[in-house]
Amino acid sequence: MDHKLIQRAAKDILNSKKTIAFTGAGISAESGIPDFRSAGGLWEKFDPEEYADIHAFHTNPEKVWLMLKEMFSLIMTAKPNPAHLGLAELERMGYLSSVITQNVDGLHQLAGSRNVIEFHGTHRTLSCLKCSFTLDGTSLKMEDLPPRCSRCSSLLKPDVVFFGEPIPWEAQTVSFKESKSCSAVLVIGTSAVVYPAASIPITAKERGAMIIEINREPTPLTDGISDYLILGSAGEIIPAIIEEVKRIR
Repeated sequence: MDHKLIQRAAKDILNSKKTIAFTGAGISAESGIPDFRSAGGLWEKFDPEEYADIHAFHTNPEKVWLMLKEMFSLIMTAKPNPAHLGLAELERMGYLSSVITQNVDGLHQLAGSRNVIEFHGTHRTLSCLKCSFTLDGTSLKMEDLPPRCSRCSSLLKPDVVFFGEPIPWEAQTVSFKESKSCSAVLVIGTSAVVYPAASIPITAKERGAMIIEINREPTPLTDGISDYLILGSAGEIIPAIIEEVKRIR
């Protein structure tokens, strides 16, 4: 961990009029949720075209729920790690405006973050495809799949964005509004290859924002978009930045 860059990030956050965080799978890997695309991730076991496409869900929900069951068991037992908790603390301290996340695990909210924009939806609730009844994911009975609505018996679908579905309009609108009005972005644990989400830091950069990247390895953002990259674990880097913010503010 580069302590000079930790100090630089703390100063940039303190000098920023409005800072947002943009998070991806890497921030939750330390909570035991592997990146779906990485080795050992879900896409290695389940072909996303077969299991994560909305047409597949409508055509063969029983098959798709084989994958969703694994996702639920991973997500519903996961706990926030120091990176999630750190961002929530930064918000409470008044130095973080919002968290825009590509993750569907709800760990930012569990950590205490209040202004979370879920770009790809959430796995913590399910909705009826017919009557819009919503079920809390903790109420899901794993032995009774695919789940059906207690009101009208239609299929329940997790409130995540499947391939072939549009990004929720409100999430997209608010995310780009935040990216256009901020002066610094903490880009944490994302490979920045999934669009339109990956264009959020690019949009911010075009408006003059400082892009502070925190990742285990360089990404497509590193050379042309990020102002600097702090290499390493978000669970170590975020708390270190917060300690530095407290020391110098």
